[in-house]
Amino acid sequence: MRRIPRSLVALLALLALTLVLAACGGDDSSSSGDSSSSSGSGGSKPGTEIKKDSANSSKQITIGSKNFPEQYILGEIYAQALQAAGFNVKKALDLGAEQVAFKALKSGKVDAYPEYTGTALTSFYKVKTDDVPRDPQQSYDELKKDLAKDNITAYPQTPFQNTYKVTSTKATADKLGNPKTLSQVAQKAGSKMSISGFPECRQRTDCLLGLKSKYNWTPKFVSSQGQYSDLDAKQADFTFGFSTDGALSTDKYVTYEDDKSLFPPYYVTLLTRNEAAKKLGDSGMKVIEQIQKPLTEQVMQELNARVSIDKQKPEQVAQEYLKQSGFIK
Repeated sequence: MRRIPRSLVALLALLALTLVLAACGGDDSSSSGDSSSSSGSGGSKPGTEIKKDSANSSKQITIGSKNFPEQYILGEIYAQALQAAGFNVKKALDLGAEQVAFKALKSGKVDAYPEYTGTALTSFYKVKTDDVPRDPQQSYDELKKDLAKDNITAYPQTPFQNTYKVTSTKATADKLGNPKTLSQVAQKAGSKMSISGFPECRQRTDCLLGLKSKYNWTPKFVSSQGQYSDLDAKQADFTFGFSTDGALSTDKYVTYEDDKSLFPPYYVTLLTRNEAAKKLGDSGMKVIEQIQKPLTEQVMQELNARVSIDKQKPEQVAQEYLKQSGFIK
């Protein structure tokens, strides 16, 4: 897949403008459900260069990640930023799936790694998918309480979440009159059109079963791992993608709003052992909050695309992000 890389500078400039407009717009933030407001206290504005503190040089922190591009990028962003602040940082990226990564965290093999709130609640604390609070702040608060029992700190959430997104090509959207929400898609697509997803999707309440129960939509199901290739090959009209997929930066596809909250929140929080959180202290917390602020869904799509499509190295992509955001020289 060929694409024209989008400028991070332009995306970050758009973010800065959005922040200014939001600041001038009064108290509208509560309606968005965006969890970035929970991480705003005490943090610096995007673009503030990280200052190296020699007092941090004796504090060793090992940053881990799971085993897919977004995780590699996030792991590198956290590691490089904390290193810029003077911490002695080691990396243990590519730990594996969430159960492996969480075990590495609890055992002390790593001090911190980025995890998704919905994933942590359902995988580690056995919360049923349907019981995960759909409010981002409520799900985060519930997770923090559970993690505290395991002596783990959940750092403030990112502005973006990597959640399921029902996706189609632009041609399919045009055919249906360009619906914006899943409710509208369900009404217009009916049972004549198809959707692809991983095999387990057929039996999951946060996948095909949820479309039926929440949206009264019964599309034909195509069992597949193809995602966007299914759309390109016209093997399915829709697919279950993810909101930060690099493919969405190509402008070939359209996503639809989950207006009935079928999917749980999947914001990123840096899970950190309490002992390591003490080492990081207020200065480490400030760095983490600072570098997360520009990480919108659009920005994360672009960063993912640079790795998954343009075949750049996660280390390079993370460094470019920190440079273009003004965090490092």
